[in-house]
Amino acid sequence: MSASAAQKVDPAHATLWARHYPGHDMIGTRTFGFWLYMLTDAMVYAALFATLGVLSHVVNLAGGPSPSAFINPVYAYGETITLFLSVLIYGYSMVALKNGNRGGVIGSMFVAMLLGVIYLVIAGIDIGNMFAHGITPQVSGFLSIFFTVIIYHALHILVGVVWMLVMMVQLAREGFSANVVYRLINLRLFWHFQAVIWVFVFTFVYLQGMVA
Repeated sequence: MSASAAQKVDPAHATLWARHYPGHDMIGTRTFGFWLYMLTDAMVYAALFATLGVLSHVVNLAGGPSPSAFINPVYAYGETITLFLSVLIYGYSMVALKNGNRGGVIGSMFVAMLLGVIYLVIAGIDIGNMFAHGITPQVSGFLSIFFTVIIYHALHILVGVVWMLVMMVQLAREGFSANVVYRLINLRLFWHFQAVIWVFVFTFVYLQGMVA
């Protein structure tokens, strides 16, 4: 035990709490609020995956194709590589942010955004090929939830790409203002969250579908 911890304290004169509330800093408060948003989004994904688990039963194929008949692993792996690379490179932009390097933040974010666009192109080609072969949400209950999950995630990626574009413009105009910094931090949380969700999408939608 340290000497400071063993030192006796007079309870009558000890400071047990601050008499004047200092308030929260703006960045911490808004980041906490964004965490609350992501928790609600995680619950939506949980409901979608639970529905996928129920509708993946052979009864819900309704005579339509099984996932192993139309899932193309090449597209799934391509989406995985591009998204994970994008998340990694966005991490470099956060390193540049800590170093106060505005050019480094913008450059890394631009590359991360391009990889996000590539992800969307691959996803669009994959979905377009399915539609061209008559594999649409109207065919069966399983295909309805299948397309709901992958399109819902793709919409989040689209939001992230647009968000990066907006942040690059704001960085060029304002520099490292408090508003810009907290938005960059929240964008980092959002982008990493999409990679985590993709692990579940790839595992339960693509990988499990290919081996089913």
